[in-house]
Amino acid sequence: MIYSIIDIETTGSSNKITEIAILKHDGTRVVDTFTSLVNPETYIPDYITALTGIDNTMVADAPTFPEIADTILNFTKDTVFVAHNVNFDYNIIRNTFKTIDIDFRRRKLCTIRLSRKLLPGHRSYSLGKLCNSLNIPVSDRHRAKGDADATAILFDLLLAQDDAETIFKDFLKQTSKEATLPPHLPNTVFDALPQAPGVYYFKNKKGKIIYVGKAKDLKKRVLSHFYTKTDKELSLCRETADIDFELSGSETIALLMEDAAIKQHFPEYNQLAKRNPASYAIFSYQDRQGIIHLAFNKLKGLPQPLQIFHNIRDCRSYLETICKQFELCPKFCHLQEQVSSCSHHSITNCKGICDQKEPITNYNARVRKAIKHIQHSLEDVILKETGRTPDEDAFILIQQGLYLGYGFISKTEQINKPEDLEPFLIPQKDSVDVQKILRRFLL
Repeated sequence: MIYSIIDIETTGSSNKITEIAILKHDGTRVVDTFTSLVNPETYIPDYITALTGIDNTMVADAPTFPEIADTILNFTKDTVFVAHNVNFDYNIIRNTFKTIDIDFRRRKLCTIRLSRKLLPGHRSYSLGKLCNSLNIPVSDRHRAKGDADATAILFDLLLAQDDAETIFKDFLKQTSKEATLPPHLPNTVFDALPQAPGVYYFKNKKGKIIYVGKAKDLKKRVLSHFYTKTDKELSLCRETADIDFELSGSETIALLMEDAAIKQHFPEYNQLAKRNPASYAIFSYQDRQGIIHLAFNKLKGLPQPLQIFHNIRDCRSYLETICKQFELCPKFCHLQEQVSSCSHHSITNCKGICDQKEPITNYNARVRKAIKHIQHSLEDVILKETGRTPDEDAFILIQQGLYLGYGFISKTEQINKPEDLEPFLIPQKDSVDVQKILRRFLL
């Protein structure tokens, strides 16, 4: 069997190749070498130059990738693609071939995962630290040829291990996930994932949560991350060293759990749902003249809100509707500020409270009817969901339009009223994102 031991350098976040080295290995020794700088046709950031020593001047006259594509194809033909963290190098090269309409496919071996199996017990399996602990010389670290040479020496060491032949064959089987899983993720962690609804947490080597997701089938969804070739997924997989999970019973509760976890942990690879915008509320108060006002403001600190909204537009729009429906005054509903008498462009049925043309008692009577209408329009809702096991149910609790949380309860429990659910409730915060999740079930 012939192997191609490959290392590349890139421009960083844009993942354009700046250098490539390929060492052809016949299973005993390196028999041929190809190495080249590559013009990425884009700017190389200063921090990459500081790491690799490759700057824009060095690659200015280097061939572009399309100019060396045939050489790479022929050099690696009928070989096994070998790299330290193989998915990173392989996927970048494969994606670069796609830009010139070439489908690059090779069998893969990862020297990180092989090292974990054949050389267990090391604190770190990064190339530099592993080579240091194994006394493998590394010259020109973070240059393609230097790193490929070090990987080749490591590869020789792996081939010399007692179980190497069996392990190599197992890793090369089409059914093996060794070339698919992130290099730092143990098989046992992936194998422990259930095929059930829930949320999952990708963690880095320090145990920090870097991504939160939800799924109807946890194992299937997690595996899909490792097949995705986007730059974001490549970076995520490269950092993933552990995966934790929580069962939810249903996809709906998984969505709610995911949203809450993202807002709690702020994982760097989650872009959506990190925001936690201010909520607004309608409230009432009585002024010195005895006139009852309806008003709206940010929810935080408001006593006894009548109804809560998650953006100011919906809050104001709802109050305008109430103002029209009960013939209230826009001025005393705070839809117009700093005016002596109302002159709202669309609400024109004020009976004159702002001009002292209507008795306060009459006006307040309509305001009280409006308040009662607002309060009665809020529903208490209990959504029943599938539990995590056959012996339990799940529920989502909404009181007076406000999401209070979810919970799990044994099917043997006797529930006669909403208050009976409180001991089983896992309290959660309401938000505009939660309301969007629940809206489809409440319409």
